[in-house]
Order: sequence, then C-alpha cells, then structure tokens
Amino acid sequence: TPLEWARRRRAERGARRVEAAGARAIGQLDHLGPSWHVVEWPRTDPDAQLLDLDRSGQHDRAGFLAIGPSGLFAVTIADHGRSRVLVAGDVVQINGKRPAYVAEARRDAKRASKALTAAVGMPIPVTPVLTFVGSGDISVYGLPKDCLVATHRELDRLLVAGGNRISPATAEKLSRVAQHPSTWMNGSYRPAADYRWYEDGRTAADKRASHR
Repeated sequence: TPLEWARRRRAERGARRVEAAGARAIGQLDHLGPSWHVVEWPRTDPDAQLLDLDRSGQHDRAGFLAIGPSGLFAVTIADHGRSRVLVAGDVVQINGKRPAYVAEARRDAKRASKALTAAVGMPIPVTPVLTFVGSGDISVYGLPKDCLVATHRELDRLLVAGGNRISPATAEKLSRVAQHPSTWMNGSYRPAADYRWYEDGRTAADKRASHR
C-alpha cells in the first residue's frame, strides 16, 4: 500500500543516515593505529533477531565495539542531526523527547561483557560509551555514572584517556573473539590464559619484580 511504501522509504533513509553517522564516528578512530580494532556486533539478542523485533529507538542508533590498549568499549551512536541535546545525568532530551540512550548503552555493554566473558572464560569488562553525531548544540548539566559521553569528534581522545590496561596482543585476540559468530551465541572460543591484563597504574612496559 502507499502507506507501507512510505514507511519503507522513511526506514531506508533513516538507515542510511545512521550508517553515515556510524561511519563518521569510526573514521575518527582511524588514526589511533593498528593497536585499536573496531568490530561490528549484533546489538540485539538472538531471539529478537529471529523474530525481527527492534527495541525502542533502535532505528536511529548504531554502534560498534572499540577494542584497544585502554580496554573494551561498547560505542552507541545517536544521530541528533541539527537538534539540540540536553544531558542531565541519565536523562537525554532531544526535541522534547527523552530516549533511553544511557540505559540502552549500559545494556549493550553489559551484554557484550557477558558474551565475551563466557567466550574466553575470564571477566571481560566493557565500558558503555554514548556518542552523539550531529551539528546541534549539546548542553551537559551532569554526566551519567558508569557511562562515558562524547561527540564523535572527541571519541578518539576519550577512548585513549584511560591509558594502557591491556596489551596490544590481547586487544587483537579479543577483537578476533568479538568477530566470531559463536561468541554471541553463547559459544566458547579461547582459553583465558591467552589474555594478559594489567592492574590500574601499570602498563605493558612495566616489569614484575623478581624475587631471589
């Protein structure tokens, strides 16, 4: 019907817009070097994918995993266009609406952490990151807890600000785990012994003290 055709066209335009927004955010990470990896991953549960179900607001969001020396980040992209954005803690307001972007970013990061932890057999923390792509002003009256917020132009600086928490080799191995389809179907991948994490304040260059 004409109404269905109009809906499909609107959905296609929205999908192209979201894809372009995600590409702009990923492009900001290109110069971080080979130690950083960007991985696309299924951000909806397998059951929801089989039933072709979308969560509220899913059509105007994109996302990916960013894995590097600073750790693992579930990046949620919100395309706000020319609209003004107000951020007050967990509340995000755009055009008078309050989409649950922060809660969804946390949920995505939690699911990614759970899947990767099950795959490698050791705790894999994943930090949620909400990234806005658009030309509208962003006013912040307080940042949410346990969720990073930035524009796509600031994304690269935000990710590297955490320092070196894992080795480049571990980051590469984890990126391969994240790219494996079985990871998101509760499958196992590699033993935990292959991964090396560093305590807070330590880097890959630090050596352990030897005892005699």
